[in-house]
Amino acid sequence: MSYLYTFKDQKGLREVIKPGDVTKYIGLGILTLEAGESYKTKTYDKEVVLVILSGKANLKVDDVKYENLGERKDVFSGRATAVYIPRESFYEVIEAQGDKLEIAVLSAVAEKKFKPFVVKPEDVVVNHRGVPGYQRDVHDIIVDNGEGRVDRIVVGETFSYPGEWSSYPSHKHDAYNPPEETMMEEIYFFKVNPPEGFGVQVMYNDDLSLRDAYIIKDKDAVAIPEGYHPVASAPGFAVYYLWVMAGPHGRKLTPKDDQKLVKAMKK
Repeated sequence: MSYLYTFKDQKGLREVIKPGDVTKYIGLGILTLEAGESYKTKTYDKEVVLVILSGKANLKVDDVKYENLGERKDVFSGRATAVYIPRESFYEVIEAQGDKLEIAVLSAVAEKKFKPFVVKPEDVVVNHRGVPGYQRDVHDIIVDNGEGRVDRIVVGETFSYPGEWSSYPSHKHDAYNPPEETMMEEIYFFKVNPPEGFGVQVMYNDDLSLRDAYIIKDKDAVAIPEGYHPVASAPGFAVYYLWVMAGPHGRKLTPKDDQKLVKAMKK
């Protein structure tokens, strides 16, 4: 089966990947609103993180109002603003501001209910990872700072350099084998700069029963329920991907590198 979800233009909320389809715990939706439009819903049994991709908005979570959220014109122009919304909560995007508002709606099936909170751009932790050939900048939005504040969900952004690989050396997190590896599903949502470019998503496992590669265009998404999953950027084009993870054994990410690959690289 294909784990690639190609972009489809749709106003309002487009549910790209629903928990229970390919993934058990996590989902992705994209909310697009024009100036002055609003959107209201309930989280039910899921905790939700709204990551503002572009534009500004006022939001309300139950009786708590958050105003003037969002500081970037696109994902390549700054750090993210995000809002955590617990399970069994109503939330409303009261009014989109500016020309267009685009929000990623990331969800994870949750058992515990916590309090809502905002992650501001200055709260995002930036890590530079890799060496020439596989350099990238990783922005932790709700990772370590989520301990004791969220149930399962883990959220961040990766900015791959043009012509380089990321999520590399290849790693996976599809088996529960502590302390070497944890089990977490993952979803990637992509942007490409300039948008005419492309990237490549590679997915494989140890016995190569999974052995796929997808051409990634702007606003595509990929579900990663298993396997190693490196990403390549075409020369001249930066590839961004928003990631959400969750699993049944806590929030501590313990990935396992492809040991055959790592050993061969050292020769």
